[in-house]
Amino acid sequence: MRQALLFSTLLATVLAATAGAASAHGATNGAKASVVFVQTNQPGGNQVIVYDRGIDGRLSQAGMYATGGDGGTAAGAVSDHLASQGSLVYDAGHKLLIAVNAGSDSVSTFRIQGDRLGLAGVVASGGQFPASIAVHEDLVYVLNAGGTGNVQGFRIVGNDLRPIPDSARTLGLANTDPPFFLTSPGQIGFTPDGRQLIVTTKASGSLIVAFAVEPDGRLSATPVANPSATPVPFAFTFTPSGRLAMGEAGASSVTTYAVGSDGTLADPKSQSDGQVALCWIQRVGQYYYVSNTGSNTLSGYTIGADGQPALVTPTGVVATTEPGPIDLTSPSDGSFLYAETGGGTVDEFAVNADGTLTPLGVVSGLPTGIEGIASS
Repeated sequence: MRQALLFSTLLATVLAATAGAASAHGATNGAKASVVFVQTNQPGGNQVIVYDRGIDGRLSQAGMYATGGDGGTAAGAVSDHLASQGSLVYDAGHKLLIAVNAGSDSVSTFRIQGDRLGLAGVVASGGQFPASIAVHEDLVYVLNAGGTGNVQGFRIVGNDLRPIPDSARTLGLANTDPPFFLTSPGQIGFTPDGRQLIVTTKASGSLIVAFAVEPDGRLSATPVANPSATPVPFAFTFTPSGRLAMGEAGASSVTTYAVGSDGTLADPKSQSDGQVALCWIQRVGQYYYVSNTGSNTLSGYTIGADGQPALVTPTGVVATTEPGPIDLTSPSDGSFLYAETGGGTVDEFAVNADGTLTPLGVVSGLPTGIEGIASS
């Protein structure tokens, strides 16, 4: 009896200590197992590195997988070699990981089993310098940033991508291959209802273009071209109400727009964070985090019911990073945020209830030029 009581006391002590460790950073309640994927984007052979996420948010490498293609570098790029957001995309519905190979004009798909990947296929991207991927249900569009720029449609069939005939649409830009990083298009993405496909042109006119998506998966012949509220629209996400939330680099601002059924944008509302080169944006619950690659900082925003962005802190800054922060990702439970840098690191943060971030550590040893990060 005495031994049973001693064992029960010991077990309770261990459980209490474990629970305390799990909540040490104030943001791990409800955290579940997940993995983080990082694309190396190396010209001599692109790879995806898989990391297990611990309950404390820290990452540990679990494997490395060749994409079957080559990475690439946009002309003039320093931190951001693909000059884009969305070059590596996790599709939860099909349990697929989709990666661009900008140096070999192809796209790779991986089957996901836990923290293991299996290369399912490699297909031609339908253009030059693929840089961003959009997924809605079984429909995939790839943004090819080189030359005049175009978008190419695919269907997910099993674990493969099948090109949709006559689905390519030109963007009519004036770039080279590889494109110049400031004038190449920045991201492609579907509206939440899948009826519009959005592309940003960055400094090529500072336009946000919207193609209508037809029932057969093809697009309208030409897009609606919307001027951005502030210069150089780059990366975007959406609010729960369906407003477009855009990172605009020229004024380091976040702007939200109402998206019309015909692809027109209206009611722009902006807020600068006072930093340099706000480009990438990641929604985490009620918060929106942005990378300021020229300032080596992250800023945090909320977006009101009327669409007005507001800074989380008086200065906007919620964290400093290693040099050149670019892509961001957050696992589905929203407990953590990971910031990739072009110098070859991933900064780890816990997301606090007030929108501030707690630094956890830095994953180092990755090659310079990495681009693309995603998580389950």
